[in-house]
Formats: sequence, C-alpha cells, structure tokens
Amino acid sequence: MSRIGTTSDRLTCAPSRAARELGLKQGEFDLAVDLGLIRTVPDEGGGGPRVALAEIDHLRSGDGFPDALRGRVATVGTTAGAELMDVVPTRFTSLARYGLLIPVKFYLNRYRTVVWLYLAEELRQFAAERSHARLLAARRTPTEIQEGLKAGMDRRPRNWRGRHVGFLTRQAGDDPWARAGAVACLLDPADVADVVRDPHERTRLARCHPRLPAHGTPGSPTAELAETLMTASEPDEVAWFRADLAHTMEAARRHHPVTATLSPARPVDPLSLMPLPAPPTGQAPLAPPPAPAAERRPEHTDPTPPHGLLSWLRRRPRRPAG
Repeated sequence: MSRIGTTSDRLTCAPSRAARELGLKQGEFDLAVDLGLIRTVPDEGGGGPRVALAEIDHLRSGDGFPDALRGRVATVGTTAGAELMDVVPTRFTSLARYGLLIPVKFYLNRYRTVVWLYLAEELRQFAAERSHARLLAARRTPTEIQEGLKAGMDRRPRNWRGRHVGFLTRQAGDDPWARAGAVACLLDPADVADVVRDPHERTRLARCHPRLPAHGTPGSPTAELAETLMTASEPDEVAWFRADLAHTMEAARRHHPVTATLSPARPVDPLSLMPLPAPPTGQAPLAPPPAPAAERRPEHTDPTPPHGLLSWLRRRPRRPAG
C-alpha cells in the first residue's frame, strides 16, 4: 500500500523534520523521545515512528521554547559534570561508579575508552539535595563507597542498561512481543535461548528486537566492546532480565501465539528454568520483572531514595528474589 497521501503523512512528519522544527540535533531529538518528552506514533505505512504535527505545535508553544526543551536533553561528561556539581572529577567518577549518578548515554572515543554522558538537569538536582551535601563537600568519600570502589565496583554499565530497558519498553507500548524483544535485546543470546525454548518464538522475538545504539563498524573491536556494555552481565541482573523475559513472553503467547502446539504458558524460574506454579489472578509473578527506568528503584543502582542518600548508604542491601 502506498504511503503517499495517507492520513498519517498529512498529519505527521518524519523524525528528521521534527528535529529541525524543534531546533534539536538528531541525537538530542532521539534522547527526548527516549525520555518521553516527545511522543511518537506508528507509521501507517509500516515504516519507523513519526511525530504528529500537533505534538510539534504543542512543544513549540511551551514556555521557554526552544531553550527549555534543549536544557532537558542537555548531556555532559565527567569534567563538565564535575564542574556543574562543584566537585573534583575524581569525586564525580567515584559517585558514578558507585551507582549514584546514572548515565543516559555513552560512546567510545578513538582510543576505545568508554565516555559516559549524564543529564545535566539530573546532576543539578542531585547537587541541590541537602542530604547530598556531605557527599559533595566532605574531604573524604564515605567508607562504604571507598570499599566498593576498592573492590572494583563500577555500576555505570548496569545503570545504563536498567535505564535503557525502560526507554525501550516505553516505546514498545502495549505490544507484548515488542516489550519482550526490548528485554531480550539486552540479554546474551544463550540466556534468551534458555528462557525461550521454542525456535519459532525466538525467530519472532528476534524480529521484534529494537535497534540498539550503534558504535563502530559491525564486528570491529569497538562494536564488540559496546555490545559487551549493552549485555546484562552480573548474576542478579541477568536473573532479573530472564525473569522479565519469561514474564513478557507469557503475555506475548497469550496475545499472539507463534504455533498452536505450544504448551500452556507458566512462569519460569530465571535460574533453574523449572516451571513455577501460576500466581493467583491479579497477583504478580513470584519473580516480578524490573519496572521501566522511570519507575524502578533497585537497591543497587538508583540514586537518591526519598529519605536521603546517607541513610540509604547505611541500609544493608537486600538480596534480590531468586
């Protein structure tokens, strides 16, 4: 079916045009979509997402446009972030490695060094919290953080993955196969095969994988390093992603089963892969998947809890549900 003259074409535009209309660079526009600041709609012709002209008009009429919108998607690296928070770069890096500052993007420079980027708006909010004053101004980093860093802790990749899966599941909307694909794309293929045993389902799932950020030529050392960063690796993190995939696959099978011979869907234990009893109607599975980044508050990764960071540091971490 030709897309020329469709209602979608008359009332929407391509992302490239939307970015120009909103005064954003393409990377800024993509981040704004990830953050939910710009809503997209499916293309009736089967192409990529589009932006309604009414959405553009709404954003252009907002207070402080375009500077306010640009400010919400502004990102900074370690040096600029440290200046923004009035700390030395080493303190900034310590807070980020410990998981208190969550990166929103990353890239690999010419030396294949990972450069993490953070939302400037979030860093300002972090620095403005009175409960963070000691972290930022004290001469010595808190003991808990020092011990973690000495042990080699670096939660930046894990925090990026947790945030990015939230972006992907939000964009997947109500399509359960797309939501399952969003989770699967951040797992090692071997883990996906363990959880999704049917090869026809895996084929369908692969078609639903969203496109992850590209870094370098496919197959190059840079691309391989980026793929490693974008793949869940810590045991408890992998367990959560597997549980999330098992949960979303149950919904996908109910919505549109790939074959008529599939056995009745039952939750799967992410570690043992043994079927678990189905939960009562209306209750969550025994190992609920992590919520999208906007809603998730894991003990290991998110920054400030409602009662302040220092009390959070003193609280003993709970072991994730198996």
